[in-house]
Amino acid sequence: MLELDCGLDFAGAPDAPALSQLPPRPAVCLIEPRDSSAQPFLIRTQDLRRRLERLLGPLDPTSKRLNLRDFASGIRYRLTGSKLEQTLTYYQHAKSRFPQRYKKLMRLRPPAVLKINLRNAYPRCFVTRRVSIDAAGQPISGSYYGPFASRKSADYFAAQVLDFFKVRRCQIKIRRDPTFPGCLYSEMKMCLAPCFAGCSKEEYDVEVSKLVTFLETGGDSLRANFEQDRERASEELDFEKAAAFHKKLEKLDDALRARPEIARRIQDLDAVILQRGAEEQSIAVFAIRGGWLAEPFFLRFAELASQPRSVEHLIRERLESEMVRECPGDLGENLWIAARWFYGKPRDGEIFFREKDWPYRRILRACSRILAVKPEADEAGTSGATPQSPTKGAS
Repeated sequence: MLELDCGLDFAGAPDAPALSQLPPRPAVCLIEPRDSSAQPFLIRTQDLRRRLERLLGPLDPTSKRLNLRDFASGIRYRLTGSKLEQTLTYYQHAKSRFPQRYKKLMRLRPPAVLKINLRNAYPRCFVTRRVSIDAAGQPISGSYYGPFASRKSADYFAAQVLDFFKVRRCQIKIRRDPTFPGCLYSEMKMCLAPCFAGCSKEEYDVEVSKLVTFLETGGDSLRANFEQDRERASEELDFEKAAAFHKKLEKLDDALRARPEIARRIQDLDAVILQRGAEEQSIAVFAIRGGWLAEPFFLRFAELASQPRSVEHLIRERLESEMVRECPGDLGENLWIAARWFYGKPRDGEIFFREKDWPYRRILRACSRILAVKPEADEAGTSGATPQSPTKGAS
């Protein structure tokens, strides 16, 4: 867990000089109650000093603004260098301290993903927000693909993809009744129509396996088939057939443009997110493995300059290590944190996906780019020296 590693204890009412020494920076803060039976107050803010001066400052009788001056016995906080670090810190402490209502506090809703329910005799592709996992944390009962920004975008991508496969889209129970009238897709020859025994079970399974392979390869499997068919038709001088396959390739490209870069088979969602750290000249590295978000490790370049090992060696050692401390929660909640950052606008930091190997050189160059951009606090500029944060655990 990302600890709240700084704090202040109040002997009496919070005094203004102590609050004025707090750093005016983004943070997650826990306000501890004086009454042991009361629950603490957890907040996240972009300006810790200003927020606590409002919450813990002198009470204004004419104002309806929340005031916790008589409630607080102390504060514990963690400075955060990015929105992702702040979201993850807030999530971990909210889940730990308020297990019954942390989802409401965070407005947490797992992202939309596509699922092919392989446990069904005649699987179909549909949008869901629930990812079932086994004891090892691996998705089960089907193939999952995502995450998407919304259910609408997932539905749109699924509709584009399913035009290439004759997999059913209906939600009825398949009884293989020859008297069943079928649906529009079966009339248009866009479905194998297992509902009225229009195909065998084996034929339908082959079509589903093609769809699963398509999603696992990001469309490369179908693209390779179309390109081979086009080349074969050209060699046979059947140019009309070659033109038809070329149009299919163009349609496939249009469908794949609706696919976000982060959307892929959940088990294959391996990525690295780089964020500016709260400390000077530091980078927070968040690893995603199989959809699970690990706690960040920090690259402190001021310290690394004096070490004999290179930064690339340190990154390689951490990313290739099997010891990964995943953040608590279920897989859907981990995907929500990653998707919330990825689809956020504006999006700070950079992300790199693992294909065959980690792109270490590109990661290093991205670290340089992130450190070259001045933080907003520095760009705004302040007169005089910036107040230093209190000593960790100081009273």
